[in-house]
Amino acid sequence: MKLIQSRDNAFYKSLKRLAESGRERRKTGQTLLDGVHLVEAYEAAFGPVDSLIVAESAMQVGEIAGFTAGRDVVVLADSLLRDLGLVDTPSGLLAIAAMPAQRPPVDPEKDAILLDGVQDPGNVGTLLRTAAAAGIRQALLAPGCASPWSPKVLRAGQGAQFALAIHEDVDLAAFIADYRGTTAVTTLEQATSLYEASWSGPLAWVFGAEGQGVRPELLAAAGLRIRIPMPGAVESLNVAAAAAVCLFEMLRRRLG
Repeated sequence: MKLIQSRDNAFYKSLKRLAESGRERRKTGQTLLDGVHLVEAYEAAFGPVDSLIVAESAMQVGEIAGFTAGRDVVVLADSLLRDLGLVDTPSGLLAIAAMPAQRPPVDPEKDAILLDGVQDPGNVGTLLRTAAAAGIRQALLAPGCASPWSPKVLRAGQGAQFALAIHEDVDLAAFIADYRGTTAVTTLEQATSLYEASWSGPLAWVFGAEGQGVRPELLAAAGLRIRIPMPGAVESLNVAAAAAVCLFEMLRRRLG
């Protein structure tokens, strides 16, 4: 066990770079996981993490104490852990983990979720989590999306990244052109109600950027335009909420 109390410590500086820089994460092939659940999910999928880091106040009590018992850990002063700015409410446990290097190739005959410029880390993580929960196994992210391996997206995904084949910087228009199922997109223009729309076979669901929505060229290429009925006093849903409605309607039909 090693206690770090100085911001000038070389190991702490490396944590800070991983927390703040996507370039550093890509260069090292590592990212940071926050919380016992996320570390457990990672280790179940890929084996032991590279390093465990624990807040000084979390060493002796609760879930973290039990999880780290008998394991080699680095202890950080609480103020240093907070200053990493990793998430709004740090759990007290971090891990350095290797990002998965090999993923299954894109499958044009399977269900997929396509994210078009979704920049909010919480939304990207929640979208991935919802897709994994609904049984989808591949996610394609266009350039401009928040990185699925950033600490905040990992925290929001709560292990979904480890259950999905995730592909970044994808040309979504090219994928849609080659896709052998139906591409579905939510829109208010010339759209059919989600509960009246007809489909069969695999589906690729396209969800767009907050505010701007799906790009016009992708909207034009979609085989199915869907609107979510909203008889209430609001005109739109958060993209992650809209995805949950659509994906679980798909699942309901298949199970039914």
